[in-house]
Amino acid sequence: MTTSPSPVISRNPSDPSDIVVQVPAPGAFATADTVERARAAQPEWLSGGASARSTALAAVAAAIEAAAEELAALAVREVGKPLTEARAEVARTAAIWRYYAQAPYEPVGSVHETAAGAGLLMTRRRPHGVAGLITPWNFPFAIPSWKAAPALAVGNAVVLKPAPEATACAQRLAEIVQRELPPGVFTVLPGGAAEGGALVAAADVVSFTGSTVVGQAVVRAATARGVPVQAEMGGLNAAIVLPDACIEQAAAHLAAAIAGYAGQKCTATSRVIAVGVALEPLREALSEALRAVPVGDPADPATVCGPLISEHARDQVCDAWHGTPVLTGGTLPDRAGWYATPTLVEKVSEGHRLLREEVFGPVAALLPADDLAHAVRLTNAVPYGLVTSVHTTDLDAALTGLDRLDTGMIRVNAPSTGVDFHLPFGGAKASSHGPREQGRAALEFYTAGRTYTLSPAKTT
Repeated sequence: MTTSPSPVISRNPSDPSDIVVQVPAPGAFATADTVERARAAQPEWLSGGASARSTALAAVAAAIEAAAEELAALAVREVGKPLTEARAEVARTAAIWRYYAQAPYEPVGSVHETAAGAGLLMTRRRPHGVAGLITPWNFPFAIPSWKAAPALAVGNAVVLKPAPEATACAQRLAEIVQRELPPGVFTVLPGGAAEGGALVAAADVVSFTGSTVVGQAVVRAATARGVPVQAEMGGLNAAIVLPDACIEQAAAHLAAAIAGYAGQKCTATSRVIAVGVALEPLREALSEALRAVPVGDPADPATVCGPLISEHARDQVCDAWHGTPVLTGGTLPDRAGWYATPTLVEKVSEGHRLLREEVFGPVAALLPADDLAHAVRLTNAVPYGLVTSVHTTDLDAALTGLDRLDTGMIRVNAPSTGVDFHLPFGGAKASSHGPREQGRAALEFYTAGRTYTLSPAKTT
């Protein structure tokens, strides 16, 4: 006897009794069929030419802008994103589609002289076919877009498997995109592990963003098939504050990077490394800044720290601060929903979870360092290497630190959070696998290089 897959249920994290969407999971066989339909639609999408693809992507950007308030409200309801940040994400999503709308006109190769004799040598980049995209819930519009838009721009078809917690956002994005594209070129596939695994098993190129454990499994499965794969996984990001830094500004940046969207970003700051005499003033300033972070209903434009995505996520945050001296926070607000206060702890023992794992919540550890070299060693002493922020007025010190950090992205006098979609995005060590996302790097990932030799049919 066969059983139907469990339904996909998405709840409002600020009001768990509110079911945003409930849909059946299609299962592995339906996933494979969806990929085949996308594969059948892809050649026509490619052959339509640069103008057709550019026009379609630009139209998607305009449609997203027209629906901006509706989309922001949906992100608030489904994933608990504070309204101000949700609006910013939707604006960035439109900008991503508009940026990649110009990509179909980019050069796709080069022409070379032969080493000897008549003819031409050419290089050309061509789409893989069907891009299988697996995306998380925390940026329900931006991350699917910065994967899908470049894949579509260069002529691939796309099948998107969103996180179950962001199903409604993905379905609404699909409604917008599908109005501008031929049938079958962009498809959203709700579901969980079964659908994700089936997509990796069938797609021609795979892009994943999510947890380290799942990402590593995706990499192994795609690599075994010999298809290109990139995976953006965990972060355990540090902020280094040198004694000469503007402590008040650094504290404001750190509070935003720790508590914004309840710390539910792979670029959030989870370790604060204070160098030398910066420790005492930073401890006081950062504690004060975190206490001032507005916590509450994500629909309130003033809210910065809304709910965690689930009860399990909130429990993981509580477990992370348990048994450590709490400088500020460490409590659960008395309200419906899965909330936790922004929390700063200190005197964290070596091997503590906060120094080994990504907690994905509004909690950070304050660590002392004797000097910059010590701070760099502490920063590098974790399995991850996504982003580091360095706070200093000394350019020489900043440049020295930059050269020694094992992280893919380094931000000086800025929060660790924040992404420039026209630049490569990715980390080192366990944070990332494969080529970078975003910018021109994405256009290369979603294409394969070919070399052509064109010789005359007849020689004289």
